[in-house]
Amino acid sequence: MINYILNKVFYALLTLFGVVTVIFLLFNVLPGDPAQMMMGQNEDSEQLALIKQKYGFDKPLSTQYAYYLNDLSPISFHSKNPADYTYLDEGKYSATTLFTISNVTTVLKWPFLRESFTKQGKNVSQVISETLPNTFVLAVSAITIAIIIGILLGIVSALFKDHWLDKSIQVFSTLGMSVPSFFSAILFAWFFGFVLHEYTNLEMTGSLFELDDFGEKVEIKWKNLILPAIVLGIRPLAVVIQLMRNSLLEIFNQDYIRTARAKGLSEFQIIRKHAVKNALNPVVTAISGWFASMLAGAVFVEYIFGWNGLGKEIVNALNTLDLPVIMGSVLVIALVFIIINIFVDVIYAWLDPKVKLQ
Repeated sequence: MINYILNKVFYALLTLFGVVTVIFLLFNVLPGDPAQMMMGQNEDSEQLALIKQKYGFDKPLSTQYAYYLNDLSPISFHSKNPADYTYLDEGKYSATTLFTISNVTTVLKWPFLRESFTKQGKNVSQVISETLPNTFVLAVSAITIAIIIGILLGIVSALFKDHWLDKSIQVFSTLGMSVPSFFSAILFAWFFGFVLHEYTNLEMTGSLFELDDFGEKVEIKWKNLILPAIVLGIRPLAVVIQLMRNSLLEIFNQDYIRTARAKGLSEFQIIRKHAVKNALNPVVTAISGWFASMLAGAVFVEYIFGWNGLGKEIVNALNTLDLPVIMGSVLVIALVFIIINIFVDVIYAWLDPKVKLQ
């Protein structure tokens, strides 16, 4: 088990290193000067030169890449010279000094995702920490809806194969997979938040935390979670239905299911004790992938519903060319993908004893 986890962590670090490299190169070969993006409409050449020096934009691309890796690394090296980019600024880094050799200090710190271009003095990690929990709540709610309803409808569809009930569920799942999330978001917001507002009491837009009518305190608005969670969960719900149905139909033809029926077990006992657990393997794969992708796929849903999450923050960062926020958000999403994939491999071993952790 320990060797398996260490092996997975090693490959996860390699994958993350590749993601970091691609992200850095992608956003640093784009046209435009990051220093000018930070200054906006100001054209002060002296201030522009100072910004380039402060953030290392005046250095070659290879040096900037080394600076970026140094910022992200938990163990990093910093100069004592205030004129250097790597100068150990306590306001920028929250670090613990390990040792110092000559003019270089080695420290242990949290990965530094740099500062936002548009939110002066605010670290990207702070921006993400303020918005990621809202996206996490939305993603968990959406995937919970997809799991519970999807598994139930998948079982019903398999039990009533070729029945009108099965065909109706298949039509629903096909529509769920084919309709884009942004279109569903617009449709749900308009229909349930505007047309049926008198009956549903739901709003077209709104986030989890909002100021009260007097602007004095923040209140939790759980009702604002309903529509975006349903919209975000429609596509994984459709996938879970299809996978659960097809997996159960395949398992129903296995010899041990026939043996269970021959022993006189009811269909409910067969499904609960034998079929469902074995049918969950492909469903777990789909759920893990969809949960991680929801952190990225929530972009349009959050923006349309006005949900103050990481997805909405990414859209705002794209509109303002806030590259550090975009790069930091993509890295966090990639890290979530990697962690979930490792977690899913462990779940496989629990669901299927034939799967060995190697």
